[in-house]
Formats: sequence, structure tokens, C-alpha cells
Amino acid sequence: MCRLLGYIGETIVLDYILTKPEHSLIEQSYQPREMTAGLLNADGFGIGWYHPEKDIEPFTYKNILPIWSDANLPHLCRYIESNCLVATVRSATTGQAVDLSNSQPFTHQNLLFSHNGFIEKFRKSLYRPIRNQLNDEVYQAINGTTDSEHIFALIINELQAKIDITLENALYKTLINLKKLAQKYQVDFAANLLLSDGKRLVACRSASRSPVPSLYWLRDDPNFPNAVIIASEPLFEGNWNSLAENSIIIVGEDLDIQIDRI
Repeated sequence: MCRLLGYIGETIVLDYILTKPEHSLIEQSYQPREMTAGLLNADGFGIGWYHPEKDIEPFTYKNILPIWSDANLPHLCRYIESNCLVATVRSATTGQAVDLSNSQPFTHQNLLFSHNGFIEKFRKSLYRPIRNQLNDEVYQAINGTTDSEHIFALIINELQAKIDITLENALYKTLINLKKLAQKYQVDFAANLLLSDGKRLVACRSASRSPVPSLYWLRDDPNFPNAVIIASEPLFEGNWNSLAENSIIIVGEDLDIQIDRI
């Protein structure tokens, strides 16, 4: 299991949310509190962020080393500013390579995406069925071997199939599709997903079995006014809300929050 973090709101320096909180992603990498599988998140990390003023594609910084051992990260985080970011620390599923092609967040045009979860026996179960559903462009764009990137490919496929579809509708359709595939091939999955286009933040908490991985959200904390944070585990003491199981949370451009059942 990985640990996810999403932020949207007022422009901040990245270290304010990535390194300074008492239970930051750095601490969650070696001392997570709510992991349902695994003990550490030491198989690399990644950060994706948007320029706070220019409407351009997002930037990413990734490493296959544990986040606590990256000497460059503190300096980058004190320099970079953003109003929207997606970050993760990784615990690789057994059998999946620890390399940059498998490191999250994944990107496609203006999208950032991260996944905490798994597809049971992915290479032997849903690898081929998922790829069979993809259009050629999306199929060819897959660089790695993870179940995470293939779930992202399903979302992109939905977005390309209908021009005016929203992020949350594409996410909803993907989750329904994934559930049907899992039932057909009799495998379990967990899919806590985090998706952004730089203007909106969409996430879900979903799994075919219990326990469902944890996911929390927080709005307008005194330390982060005019902002929404979504995280696998609370970063600090505050009025965190646990997202209900099998739900989608949508954060709009004006930071309005909508929660829908899957």
C-alpha cells in the first residue's frame, strides 16, 4: 500500500505541506499508522505539481529511493510553489519493479494521477482484459507494468471516448468497470485514487473487500486556509473527515466539496 496526498487552494511553498507537518509523507514512509498491507513505503516517491500562474502541463519529480534519503528534496520543496499538487510514497506490490516507469504520480497532458491499492495477481488476472479495452493511443502510452498505471489508462480511455465527460464521471465509470472485471475474473482490488487537472481535485475510496484503505479530507484548516487537503493519513491534528467507503469526493475550482456514493 502507498500513501497519497493531494492539495488544492492558495499557493504555498511545497515544504509547508510535504516536509513540515508532524506526520508528513516523510514520516508516513517509515512509520505509517493505517497501512492495511506492508510496513514501509520505501520503494520510491513522487511529487506532481502545477504552475500557480501559467496554464501549462504539470511538473513531476520522482525517485526510486525512499523519500527520507533524497538530499535534493528539501531544497526543491523550499523553492517550488504551487496551488495544486499530488504526491505519493510507494510500497511496491510484490513482483512489480521498482523503477521510474512505475513511479507515481502518472501524467497525461494536464492530468496527475496516483493510486493506493492493488489488483490481485494483476499480471495473471486483469492485465490483458484491461489492455483489451484501451484505444490504440492509450495502449501505446503505457510505459510501466503496474496495475496503477493501467487503472489510469482506463480513466484516460473514458475521457477520450466522450469529449464533455467530467473527471468524476470518468472516474466513476472506471470504478464500475473495474468492479465488473474483478467479479468476472474472481479477484479482489483496492482503488483509492487521486486525480487532478490543476483546477479540480477528485478522489475515491473503493475496494472489493474489507478493510478498505483509509482516506481523509480537510478543508480550511487554520494552517491551510482556503484550501482542501486529501490524504491517506492525517498530516497533523485537525478536523479531518474520513471519506466514507465506496465514495467519490470532488473538489471544485471554488473549493466546493461534493461527495457521491459509487
